[in-house]
Amino acid sequence: HVQLVESGGGSVQAGGSLRLSCAAFGYTVSSTRMGWFRQAPGKEREGVACIGRDGITMYSDSVKGRFTISKDNAMNTLYLQMNSLKPEDTAMYYCAVSRYCYTGLTENEYNYWGQGTQVTVS
Repeated sequence: HVQLVESGGGSVQAGGSLRLSCAAFGYTVSSTRMGWFRQAPGKEREGVACIGRDGITMYSDSVKGRFTISKDNAMNTLYLQMNSLKPEDTAMYYCAVSRYCYTGLTENEYNYWGQGTQVTVS
């Protein structure tokens, strides 16, 4: 049984930083692709960043240069470092596991999801 537990969300002023964590249970973070998605009120969920089994990363244009995805295999944890935050980054953030190995932000390629952590930027 795969369980993903996100943490690290909160409220921050524009220009600030947050680091999200996603601890994985029943799954090894090094085995396939993992990603971060977000959903703002009234909007569809969108892919933010992903990291493949090979460590190669991919970002959406809206966060490129500001967010960094990484994983710690020893801690079995996925991270999202978010810098230069903007009000439009406000959303519920979810980590997810894909059955595929290499980078991609297509939502239906992810089959396990965490419960989400709220990020609010004012």
